[in-house]
Amino acid sequence: MIKKGLRLFVLLSLLTPLLTGCWSRRELDMLAISSAFGLDKEGDRYQVSVQIVNPGAVASKKNGSGRAPVVTYRTDGRSVLEAIRRMTTEAPRKIYGAHLRVIVLGENLAKEGIAQALDLLFRDQEVRGDFYIVITKGVSVQTVLQTMTTLEPIPANDLFTSLEMSEKAWAATGSITLDDLVSDIVSKGKEPVLTGVQVRGNREKGISKENTEKARSDAILAYSGMAAFRKDKLVGWLSENESKGFNYSQGQVRSTLVTVPCPSGEKSPDNMGIQVVRTKRKLKARMENGRPVIDLAIKGDAIVSESGCKADLSKLETLAALEQETDKDITEKIEKALTRARKLKTDIFGFGEVIHRSYPAYWKGVKDQWDKEFPELPVRVKVDIAIKRTGESIQSIEQKMRAD
Repeated sequence: MIKKGLRLFVLLSLLTPLLTGCWSRRELDMLAISSAFGLDKEGDRYQVSVQIVNPGAVASKKNGSGRAPVVTYRTDGRSVLEAIRRMTTEAPRKIYGAHLRVIVLGENLAKEGIAQALDLLFRDQEVRGDFYIVITKGVSVQTVLQTMTTLEPIPANDLFTSLEMSEKAWAATGSITLDDLVSDIVSKGKEPVLTGVQVRGNREKGISKENTEKARSDAILAYSGMAAFRKDKLVGWLSENESKGFNYSQGQVRSTLVTVPCPSGEKSPDNMGIQVVRTKRKLKARMENGRPVIDLAIKGDAIVSESGCKADLSKLETLAALEQETDKDITEKIEKALTRARKLKTDIFGFGEVIHRSYPAYWKGVKDQWDKEFPELPVRVKVDIAIKRTGESIQSIEQKMRAD
């Protein structure tokens, strides 16, 4: 018995070294780490651009390396996968997409339909879903991915962090992930929206490394408006104010600035800056005369952030007047977004989903022609913003100067 156990121990000891390692391991020096994908279409062929991180250049940037931190490859094919595979004829390493930060879609592709182009990314287990998806506005995908950025050496990181910051501080953009986008595409009561990206300035100089070596770059990446879809096809754009109105309607505004006139009775060319924070949405569907009506209520807190008025902020009536002006501004933005969506015949607000939950029988009869029903849907908007703070002082600097 002891000899049998000894033989088993020796056998296991000999086999153990053969079990070490990972059968699916990939050596880092054999991978091309992609930070951004670009997808577009010309005719019947998909155009695929990939922004690849140059690790050596990024690591040696402090030492004044002459190499660019990223390199961009571009190929085409009858499918997205075919184009990516053809890229091996140019790229010396296998494209690795686990660290993607952003997907940039082209307007041509978006007008034709993005579902098929996204299918590969949605199926690929190697690709994580924590990247953002944006769409070009008046510029090619290739130009966006080749524009060099200053504060972030990798342009994809610049796009990623800038989108997060603008969403938090300005509220005219939205960070959409692949799962969110696909969910909206397949839904019959909520249509997708994507943030638009432009290149402002001299686009030709923007692709040069010298673009990062100036106090004011020749070209910069900038977000502009939001694109409205019907299913997977681009049907139009929302302006900056309409984009803000849309985000208000979703209760997604965490912080933004509303500029309102001085309280009534005061004649001044200046304005008041009201910082709106922590908005919440309450959405309800009800029936009137056999037809659905949407009640949209927005609540939030606000802070007086800037004052160019003589108004006495210690008085409740002054704060009430400012709250009223703030409510009016937000209501107008939401109404503008609604008007635009009705013209485009696309329910980007998700009103159809609310009706589906509340009145499933009614929804069953209209869901297949909701793009025709939505433009006639009455929406009652009510905004209630409460000013909680007036900053460190109830007087402006100019008031203090006059008082002295």
